[in-house]
Amino acid sequence: MARKRFDDSSCSVARALNEVGDWWSLLIVLQAMYGTRRFVDFQQELGIARNILVDRLCRLVDNDVLRKVDVGEHGPRFEYRLTDKGRDLFPVVIALRQWGDKYNPCPEKPPLDLRDRRTGQPVRQLEVQDAEGNPLSVRDVFVQEDPQDDTKQA
Repeated sequence: MARKRFDDSSCSVARALNEVGDWWSLLIVLQAMYGTRRFVDFQQELGIARNILVDRLCRLVDNDVLRKVDVGEHGPRFEYRLTDKGRDLFPVVIALRQWGDKYNPCPEKPPLDLRDRRTGQPVRQLEVQDAEGNPLSVRDVFVQEDPQDDTKQA
């Protein structure tokens, strides 16, 4: 059965999932954020089958999340590096990680300790905030169908 595509959807979440919506793609992006660059290193770190890794890397390059860079001095040797678009997934990956640490922690180990490289301080829990910086929950927001119409609420 063919995978459903959401290219024409008005939902930006659905369209984003076209590009990074399977677990391997997000795990590859996470590894790239940790500094993994080479095919063999992605394969070793993730324990992913070669054919699946080839497919996901191609998709991530085609979708401009990663770029493939020839770094070979004596023949072709490639690395995969995050683009600006890929780096912009950082808060998404961190939010998913924090959610997973809270609701599906590893029973044998404590969660990874994410810290600010500059200060050494722990990274705070991500939250959605209003224009003044106050926290918002799902009950505090609404979807406005037409961004030009300030009177309609969904």
